[in-house]
Amino acid sequence: MDRIDDTAAPATGVQGKAYKLAADEGTALWFTNALVMVKAGGPETKQRLTVVEILHPAGYSPPMHRHLVEDESFYIISGTALFESDGERFTVQRGDFAFLPQGSTHSFLAGPHEPFRCLVITVPAGFETFTAEVGAPAARRELPEPEPIDGQALIAIAARHNIEIIGPPLTT
Repeated sequence: MDRIDDTAAPATGVQGKAYKLAADEGTALWFTNALVMVKAGGPETKQRLTVVEILHPAGYSPPMHRHLVEDESFYIISGTALFESDGERFTVQRGDFAFLPQGSTHSFLAGPHEPFRCLVITVPAGFETFTAEVGAPAARRELPEPEPIDGQALIAIAARHNIEIIGPPLTT
């Protein structure tokens, strides 16, 4: 089962069916040089939440941004990262949890020595559609070869998904 059945729980409020995904299952996307595996999204949760597992390469940082609609939570599976939210910085490692409320300005910088893997939960759903529009289906369930990111396209797509890009990636 490589792709979650989008008809399982449509956004119309129809009750969906329970399902299970193995560790390597879910829709796999290459998104800004990271690997995203969608575990649950709007169709499965009546638009209530999105759950994605993301593997970021060592040293990765998204641009400073804010979600205008979603709260965003991170559960750290492996690796480390330096987070910044509204000017406050904190470091996370395996087993830690970070919550970034709607409207907070934030980014993170993955540690330099190993990939950073996390479970990301956004409430309400919608983040999965952003990653799908920016990204592409993953040819393999591993990190993609790094490619330049088209910043202007990212800004435009993010805006359509109620995400504001407001600055460059985080540096130490």
